Amino acid sequence: MSGIIGKKIGMTSIFDANGKAIPCTVIEAGPCVVSQVKTVERDGYSAVQLAYGERKVKNMNKAQQGHLKKVGKESASVFREFRYFVNEVSLGEQIDVNLFEIGDFVDVVANSKGKGFQGVVKRHGFSGVGGRTHGQHNRQRHPGSLGASSFPSRVFKGMRMAGQTGNARVKALNLRILQVIPEKNLLVVSGCCPGSKGSIVTIEK
Repeated sequence: MSGIIGKKIGMTSIFDANGKAIPCTVIEAGPCVVSQVKTVERDGYSAVQLAYGERKVKNMNKAQQGHLKKVGKESASVFREFRYFVNEVSLGEQIDVNLFEIGDFVDVVANSKGKGFQGVVKRHGFSGVGGRTHGQHNRQRHPGSLGASSFPSRVFKGMRMAGQTGNARVKALNLRILQVIPEKNLLVVSGCCPGSKGSIVTIEK
């Protein structure tokens, strides 16, 4: 499984050959540097570690600085590992959008937008209890009965209730690459990707 680290730029839409508008997401993918190549003999499993982005050197610990010094890079903001990397790569090699071609299908992983503590109507799409015309006072957006009585006298785990919404790891599957713009390190993929503008995303091929 090959992949790259990138940053979500935003959403737009393009027209296909039939004049149909396709919603899509623009991602700045790479360039990334191969910061470590793990092998079964030395590390117990095979993987390729990529480093992406820049940050102030003073904000990095000595271990990270020494790790990047081996590949001639001063700083990086994000590290990710990809197991079973399809392409043969070497330490210090640069990975960019040329890894992908138009028509490829990819999975995009990122943290979704955090929306704080929300009720069941917003979090799970409940319709609320009854309506204003049926004697409800202030319960329009309440969850209603939870279904448990004297048996089992508890609430089952996994019951859909109010709680923290968003800010969770989400993987969008089978997004098709519509455009590749190498000179700007941009990928245009169909559909929407998790995260807000500027979020770090991982693109898996």
